[in-house]
Amino acid sequence: MDPVRTIADTVLYEGYLLWPYRRSALKNRRRWTIGGVYPRAYAEREGDRWTVSSEVLLETAPGADVEVTLRFLHAVRRQAMSGDAPVDEVAVGGETYTTWQEAREREITSGRLRVARLLRSPVRVPVAVAAGAEEEPIGPPGASDAWFVRMWERLDGMMEVSAAEVAPGVVRLRAEVVNTAALGTETMGGGADGGRRDEAVDAGMLCAHLVASTTAGAFASSTDPPGRLAAAAATCRNEGLWPVLVGEPGSRHTVLAAPIVLYDWPRVSPESPGDLFDGSEIDRLLIASVLGLAEDERREMASTDPRAKEILDRCAALTSDELLALHGTMRDPRTDAW
Repeated sequence: MDPVRTIADTVLYEGYLLWPYRRSALKNRRRWTIGGVYPRAYAEREGDRWTVSSEVLLETAPGADVEVTLRFLHAVRRQAMSGDAPVDEVAVGGETYTTWQEAREREITSGRLRVARLLRSPVRVPVAVAAGAEEEPIGPPGASDAWFVRMWERLDGMMEVSAAEVAPGVVRLRAEVVNTAALGTETMGGGADGGRRDEAVDAGMLCAHLVASTTAGAFASSTDPPGRLAAAAATCRNEGLWPVLVGEPGSRHTVLAAPIVLYDWPRVSPESPGDLFDGSEIDRLLIASVLGLAEDERREMASTDPRAKEILDRCAALTSDELLALHGTMRDPRTDAW
């Protein structure tokens, strides 16, 4: 797989659903705690972020260009229906289907921008996702009157990309993301904290991060810049994001600015059998915990989210050799010995 997208997707779903992967678990009742960019009125009152930004050095060449992509999850409310009545859960064919909150992946790209153009003035890219809804029958057609309604709210924001020369042939590339959604005065002025947060989540950019690439230049490491660029790198400011080089080890054409701190050229361990939504956790411990669930806990996990069911099925299908491979591997992240 594309090493850039692999690690970016891991960041995108970091913390999406946490062990024990069940709707009733306390840690899954207050979700979206990583990398959220929320409407300003809510964020300033609650101490969350309404804007994030990242700066990184780019060594340019004649005609150099960049492309910046904003990626985030957009909350989707999944409502179970029995006929015309909304319900908390419904049973069909021996399976339970529940009301829950999912998410859709969103990507907003700047397109290719000439560095020379960015040095003259910033480029603003609107972030606009219309509200919508869709329906999905549960079970085979005609087998029941149960169905899901999935709904998402409008989301508004802006991404601004700019550049400033810091040395001959070197520019400081800046990308800023702002959530411009407005919440109603009733939400801002009163009501339960949970209700206010739910509305902010619906209008939020969740697990937001940036991917910047260039075709005729090279980014400098922010973690370990070359000596000649160390002073300029120290002037870069990052708010809510941290940029690292990504791709094949040694390549300097792509940067990932993530809401979690990574090292340059991060990798998903090849022994990992699949996503567990916690890239910093030990796969073996999580898998052992899943395999140790009681039958009723497995049923709740499967009904909570399709991605949770994938984890359950994947863990159950692992062979003893695959489980053994999760023990005792040690690597030095400063090397490319993967």
